[in-house]
Formats: sequence, C-alpha cells, structure tokens
Amino acid sequence: MARPESTPAEQDGGAVEEIEVRGHIVDSLLLPKILDRILQMGGTFEIRECEIGTRRVDPSRALIAVRAATADRLREIVGDLIEHGAWPLHPADSRVEPADIPGAFPEGFYSTTNQPTQVRVQARWLDVADQEMDCGITVEGDGSSARCVPMSDVTAGMPIVVGHGGVRVLPTERPRGSSPFSFMNSSVSSEKPKAVSLRGVAGSIRETRSRGKKVLLVGGPAIVHTGSAGHVARLIREGWIQTLFAGNALATHDIEQAFFNTSLGVDLDQGEAIEHGHEHHLRAINTIRRLGGIRQAVEAGKLTSGIMFECVRSGVDYHLAGSIRDDGPLPDVITDTLQAQRAMRAAIKDVGFALLIASALHGIATGNLLPASVQVVCVDINPATVTKLADRGTFQTVGMVTDVEPFLRSLASELTGS
Repeated sequence: MARPESTPAEQDGGAVEEIEVRGHIVDSLLLPKILDRILQMGGTFEIRECEIGTRRVDPSRALIAVRAATADRLREIVGDLIEHGAWPLHPADSRVEPADIPGAFPEGFYSTTNQPTQVRVQARWLDVADQEMDCGITVEGDGSSARCVPMSDVTAGMPIVVGHGGVRVLPTERPRGSSPFSFMNSSVSSEKPKAVSLRGVAGSIRETRSRGKKVLLVGGPAIVHTGSAGHVARLIREGWIQTLFAGNALATHDIEQAFFNTSLGVDLDQGEAIEHGHEHHLRAINTIRRLGGIRQAVEAGKLTSGIMFECVRSGVDYHLAGSIRDDGPLPDVITDTLQAQRAMRAAIKDVGFALLIASALHGIATGNLLPASVQVVCVDINPATVTKLADRGTFQTVGMVTDVEPFLRSLASELTGS
C-alpha cells in the first residue's frame, strides 16, 4: 500500500523524506543554511538533484533527501526547514482544527513568520493574507482563503492550521538589480558615509511614494528633545509621511514645545532648564484634555505648530499607544494594548516603507507587525535597538547609528529641496 503524502518513509537506518528548495538559493546562501540546519538538528542529507541558474535572473532548484533516526525527529527537522523556504516534495493538505476556546490556538498550531506564506487547502496553494510574525493561520470554512490571526483575536470554533504539513514559506529575496541600500553590507551601519546612507533612505521614500504606498514614521520623544520636531513637521507638511506611530511622550512633548518652547522643561533655544519647566508637559496635557483632544485643539486655534498639528492639518493617520508610565495621558492615546495593536495592524495595510526614529519599544513592536516585504530603516544613537529588531525576526531592517537631529535635518532638506 502506498504511503500517505508527506509522511516520512521508514527505511533501514531511519526515516527519509524528500524536500525541494527553489529560488535564488545559492547567492542568498539559502541552500547552505538549509543543509547546515539538517546537520545541526541531528539529520543527514543527500542532494539528489541540483540545478543552478546560470544568470542572475535565473532561479535554482535543489532536491534533497533528508534522513533522521526516527519519523518524529524527521518531522521536527522538516518543520524547521519549512521556515527557511523548503517544502516536502509530495505535500498533503494542511491540517485544520477548530479553536476549542476563545483567545487561544489549538495545541500544535502553526506559528507564522513575517515571510510570505502559503497553505495547501483542497489540493490548492493559498496565499496567506495579512502576513505577520507570531500569529496563527485561519482558513475560511469553504477553503477559499487564509489569513494570519493574532492569538487574542481567536474565537471559539475558528479553523486554525495545526502542524507544518501543507505549509510553505516563500523567503523574500534581495533585489536582483541595484537598490538604494546596495551600499549596506551589514544590518547596522555606524561607519558608512552618512551622506550616502541618507540618500539611500530618501531614494527609497521617493520610490515608495511613486508606487502609491505609504511611508510610516515610528517616532520616540527624542525627536522633540533633540530639537528635530520642526524637521518632522516639514516632512509631514510636504507629503512625505502618511502614517505616524508613537506614544504619549512624543505627542506630549511636541505639544509642550508648541505651547512653551520647552521639552521636559528644557528651553529648546537656550538648552537650559527653566523655572517650573518640569510642569510644562503636564500643563500641555491638561490643556488638550480640557479641549477634548488634539484635533479639537487644532480646530480651536490653540495648537498651531508642531508634529501633531501638521498631522491633523495634513490628514496623517496617527496612532498613539500608551504605557504604564504615561502622565495624563493625552485623550488620543490608546491605553488598551490589544486595541492599540489592532489599530496599528489596520494602519500598516498600505505601508511600503517604515522609518523608525529613536524608539526602541514602539520600533520593535512595529517590526513585529510588518511583513518582510516592507523595507525598514531604524535610526538610533544606540546600535542595540537595531540589533534587537533583527534578533526578533525583522531581518529586513537596515540600521543607521547616528544622532537624530542631523539625520532628520538632512533628510528633510534632501526630500523637500530646501
């Protein structure tokens, strides 16, 4: 009797399964990575077929027999290889189980990456929509579509993909031609020429807007503390930023500057703390709360400058997510974490480029939400911020270790021509 598809075949010396890898698997180092993972996990391999593309645009293909001591161990190895873009040569449909309780996946659920993913349903491969790392996959009852779903949004009875069978990952490949970031050979750049790096960022922003995609800015309060709020306001005013993610602090100190020309009580012209300046941020919050919100403050003519003013005036989609240490907070701040996540997920639908400025927590949170197809640039004085992004799976991040103010001043000049 023939064995079921994708079931490891027990043979003398262990269990064997054939996997296939396609794409630019040589110059992207995908093939050696897969072979190394097989050995690391206690398996062995035999390359049975290998076709190498002769031109840069030609894909390659490899057929690999993976062997392990037991069928269970082989399933673990193949499951790991799926995350790297390999898949069984003879796949079965994905296994789907209904969620038995709300807010949790069934045991053994498939945990997603930020890479483009497909699931096999009724002998057809379906693209998984709303790609995001650290989620599950739900399949429509009629098998017509599949999408990522966060754990908190699971409802009882929701069909959830379980196990690695019938799932394949399609790794995002680096551009085959020139790129604004072709000068970057490492994910964190502290020594590359800043002018070249900045032109790369500006070029990528222009290219994103030419495709009709949105540019997302994720900003921390250091933007205001360093005197950079005016540069960001100019980028928003000139139409280079369409979406803003931040916390209570960025908006609060931006409004504090608009009202008092201070940030955390420090005069931004003199660089010195002023008497009773420590009260300014709280008085700014109180004024906005009395008016009912940031938009109401702009409409009332009370808030007349700054980042938040330009967001309201230009129709920028902004989302402020709160934290336990927030003063006030501003009425616009979303204090429910899950509600903030849902708002941010909805806002990234058409984002093609994300610029993360001096914001470790919001930057990492945003990186977790973005699919691998969205280019991410992180600018921070601390290289650990970029490293954390890459370590948590946002591998497409390019990092620039530099001061915020000169970077934003130069970027605004590059894009606005002044």
